Amino acid sequence: MKLLIIGAGGVGTSAAMIISRAGKEGEWAEKVVVSDYNYARAEEVAKLCGGGRFVAEKINAKDKENIKDVIKKHGITFVMNAVEPDFNENIFDTCLEAGVGYLDCAMTLSKKHPEKPYELAYIKLGDYQFERHETWEKAGNMAIVGSGVEPGMADVFAKYAAKHLFDTIDEVNVRDGDNYVIPGYDGVAFGFSVWTTIEECLNPPVIWEKGKGWFCTENFSEPEIFNFPGGIGDVEVINVEHEEVMLVPRVIDCNRVTFKYGVPRDMRALLKDLEACGMDDAHRMIKVGDSEITPRDFLVKVVPSPIEMAPKMIGKGCAGTWVTGAKDGKRRSVYLYQVADNQECLKKYTTNSVVAQTAVGPVIMMELVAKGIWNLKGVHGPESFDPDPFVERLAKYEFPAGIREMDSEYADALNEKRMLDAVNNK
Repeated sequence: MKLLIIGAGGVGTSAAMIISRAGKEGEWAEKVVVSDYNYARAEEVAKLCGGGRFVAEKINAKDKENIKDVIKKHGITFVMNAVEPDFNENIFDTCLEAGVGYLDCAMTLSKKHPEKPYELAYIKLGDYQFERHETWEKAGNMAIVGSGVEPGMADVFAKYAAKHLFDTIDEVNVRDGDNYVIPGYDGVAFGFSVWTTIEECLNPPVIWEKGKGWFCTENFSEPEIFNFPGGIGDVEVINVEHEEVMLVPRVIDCNRVTFKYGVPRDMRALLKDLEACGMDDAHRMIKVGDSEITPRDFLVKVVPSPIEMAPKMIGKGCAGTWVTGAKDGKRRSVYLYQVADNQECLKKYTTNSVVAQTAVGPVIMMELVAKGIWNLKGVHGPESFDPDPFVERLAKYEFPAGIREMDSEYADALNEKRMLDAVNNK
């Protein structure tokens, strides 16, 4: 595989570094072109990876012809999209036109329902891509969408549970939490892309239920305390819009799918304040000096950068999938997860644990594609493929997974609370 990574930010850097550190395990990548609008950044990452098969290119993710030129110049066979999801449609379409494989970590963006945004789903994450499935399939080309850690690894865990751990599945609930702190810092810090955090947290959360389909709720709804492994402990998690809810029920037979994330209460308050004053807007152009910029892009430039804050952050993050159902006639509740330590990831990959976790899934998936193990034409999420070779490789790439048997009574108690809340809200 001759690979083009578009975007040399945290995820793109992590992916290149993971391939570089893998030694013989990473030889499936014959050539890795690290590209970015900031050529100096791309060149720095290529040098960090040791040069040789790692080369740098300047690229404009908005310019189809520029992307095609880079693809042709290096004989690229596969593209990893590691930039903000507002570039997805252009890169996705360009890869189809160029006849190369495609992978992204987050799918094309959603749009709120114009009249009932907190009740009805409208244009969902990934709709643009799945509507073009047959076109990709007829072209004999493959696109893997939603392929980071969440979505991505979490979807593989759901498929693994369906294949090995359950006869019938009730719920697939992705749960993400951490105990990150920055000693001596009292402000609110973004541990991941500022742009993407705002997009995910302020869009109406989506839930899927059998017989009802996809529907939306209020921001930060259904708070619950989830106990995370790895020494993280209890974290309050809330509903957030995320791709797994759109992906999992397409393939896995279950009754309900949710995504909840441990957004601290002070961060929730900040995000709602940003929304109230229009700083979350990613479309309206405002004039700043001689330039025009959207409020959200302006905010990205003025708040503390996740890249700058990462070296100061200590703690661990846990990404995982909590599945409930039955096995051999008995109720079962299992959490499949992966824990990453921030300081360890900084030492290994020069990037924080959030983006390192996000990058390892795509790297493994691209190896499986390169070796012909994952091979489905058209547009697919990670849950469409055999999970076993992916899970087997996690430890080889220094991100071992774990399985925790949960108390099924806990799941029953949450279901009871949810029913009571529904009654009380009527």
